Amino acid sequence: MEDLWFQPFIWTDYRLAVLFTVILPLLLTIWALTKQVDAIGRLLIIYWRVASLLLITVYLLAPGWVGENTPFEALCAQIGFITALASRILIPVALWFWVDLNDEIKDLPGSFLKLMVTSWRWAVTVYCSIGAIVQVPFLSCAMSRSTLETPFCQAWIQAPVGYWSIIHGDATPGFMGFMGLLGLSIYVLYLAYFLFIRLGKQGRSALEH
Repeated sequence: MEDLWFQPFIWTDYRLAVLFTVILPLLLTIWALTKQVDAIGRLLIIYWRVASLLLITVYLLAPGWVGENTPFEALCAQIGFITALASRILIPVALWFWVDLNDEIKDLPGSFLKLMVTSWRWAVTVYCSIGAIVQVPFLSCAMSRSTLETPFCQAWIQAPVGYWSIIHGDATPGFMGFMGLLGLSIYVLYLAYFLFIRLGKQGRSALEH
């Protein structure tokens, strides 16, 4: 596949994603649970639920690598470009949506943990906002299989294929796509439950989450 001018930026984006959406929140989660800071712990648990869409996206995109793709595998990858944008939107919303958690964290005594969590929330918000803007032109990759197979779209699939080869080396593209769609189905069901049932009862309160 020919190298495109923006390809290095895509790899940079994936590296930043690992840092900002996996490594840092994992460390903060362990830290908050160890220190028993309930408000931060609850916020991070909610974050992990929402951010799981990023991992689902990896499974959906991986089968889209140019080759002997079936229509099912191509469809999975096309959906992956939609979930890639959706995850960039939902993560900042999940971090700032909860009125009670925002107030509790604001009222916490000053500490290095509080400073790090606040800095991370803003960093992830900026990162995801920029990423969402960047992802918009690539929604065209979700429109058709022929567009998906262009270098323009394939550049985003290289990293998910790398994950596939490391974690699921013997798995077929169909298995990766199936896992992605299964995860997405569970995610959508939970999101629908939250939007149509829990949100009406609890509003912007994280109670019972």
